[in-house]
Amino acid sequence: MSQRPGPVVVDVAGAHLSAAESERLRHPLVGGVILFARNFTDRAQVAELTAAIRAARGGPILICVDHEGGRVQRFREGFTPIAPMRELGLRWDADPMDACRMALECGITIGRELGAVGIDLSFTPVLDLDHGPSGVIGDRAFHRDARVVALLAGRLMHGLLLAGMGNCGKHFPGHGWAHADSHHELPVDERDLATLIADDAAPYRWLGGALLSVMPAHVLYPAVDDRPAGFSRRWLQDILRRRLGFRGLIFSDDLTMEAAASVGGIAARADAALGAGCDMVLVCNRPDLADELLAGLRWRRGRAFDARLAPLLRR
Repeated sequence: MSQRPGPVVVDVAGAHLSAAESERLRHPLVGGVILFARNFTDRAQVAELTAAIRAARGGPILICVDHEGGRVQRFREGFTPIAPMRELGLRWDADPMDACRMALECGITIGRELGAVGIDLSFTPVLDLDHGPSGVIGDRAFHRDARVVALLAGRLMHGLLLAGMGNCGKHFPGHGWAHADSHHELPVDERDLATLIADDAAPYRWLGGALLSVMPAHVLYPAVDDRPAGFSRRWLQDILRRRLGFRGLIFSDDLTMEAAASVGGIAARADAALGAGCDMVLVCNRPDLADELLAGLRWRRGRAFDARLAPLLRR
């Protein structure tokens, strides 16, 4: 009997699976794999790698990649270069209809090329607003205007969906205002809830059911909760699900990032993320921590989780 996906997304060290990685993929709590530039040499190799991941798993597994364009495009050789999303925003300022056309074509290209090598989901689009100070977001954002972000992201997502590719809006409710890089420290956004909902979080409300998944930010919003958004029931349950009506899958951001360390060790981080409302948790670049988590995590799957995951699985 094939295994059903669990809530943990792990990674792979290189271009080919090791015996230890194949064994890890068979763990019942594993549900996905995220690939990086280090996993790619060419199209044929990465297609072989995704096939090997599925064969090692022996059942459904979600294979993902960060393939936004610009500086966050993991696969290069043999793939169409995708401009940073800010270029679409600049095109909007000159010709909105042409920017929409370009966004649709961009989504179709990303979706077709990733699907051809066995990828199920790209962690895109970035829905953060281009407030300016955030270096980690920067030109990854479409625009400062939430309406423009929603319209261009919606066209890009339509292209992804036409090509059969899963999408993920990030980083809820918004990472564009805070200066700090959550990979290295905990960013803090002091604004109040009304401001955040009306501006940064607005694309999540407008895009509605077109978003198949969402990734919350490792950002602290002290006016709303004393935990970063990805570990906050108020953000994920009360606001994202109940107030904004989101029904898709929620991924944590990488639990090995420094901004997540405020919650505790790797098991405490996963427990907090899942308890807050995340459906899947990412553990990247630290196979030792992935194994520690898989050995200690206690989790039970529900029907709602399975239903949300199903549309994202390519096979």
